[in-house]
Amino acid sequence: MSLDTQLFYLLNNLAGQSPLFDDAIVFLAEDFKYVLVALFAVFIIFSQYSNLKKLQIIFVTALSSGIAYFGITKLFRFLYHRPRPFLDHTVNQLLANDNWSFPSGHAAFFFAVATAVYLYDKKWGIVFFAATILMTLSRVSAGIHYPSDIVGGAIIGIIIAYIIFRISSPEDAKRARGAH
Repeated sequence: MSLDTQLFYLLNNLAGQSPLFDDAIVFLAEDFKYVLVALFAVFIIFSQYSNLKKLQIIFVTALSSGIAYFGITKLFRFLYHRPRPFLDHTVNQLLANDNWSFPSGHAAFFFAVATAVYLYDKKWGIVFFAATILMTLSRVSAGIHYPSDIVGGAIIGIIIAYIIFRISSPEDAKRARGAH
């Protein structure tokens, strides 16, 4: 059994133990994304940035997450058809999904958001990374992704957000690297 499958079972075996815990996994895996979007709105509204900088953050975040999800993830899934874990293994299935598993679109989208936020504000970025990790690991526990699907999506999201940030915010990118 591969390491990916072993890690999958380690997380997936958390499901099916308690109805309350299963409900929490389903909430985190499916509905927590709305909490993250609301949290992003709170970050934008209450940050001390100028309105122009807030628009720039929204632009970088929206473009990064959009390209990561609708561009790169969809391209990978078009070229590589990895079945969901519940199609190949006996799992504790809490959710169903009918498209391909690799890479995780949720991971690509929300790791792009977390990276973009982090590049502008480290403290908020850490909150977004922690929340994204919690959400994406819940998708493994729910039986619809392998851990490598999450890692693949995370890599896509992080790289795309970093590239978009560097291109659209060259002054901020220099400051983030410590250059003057």
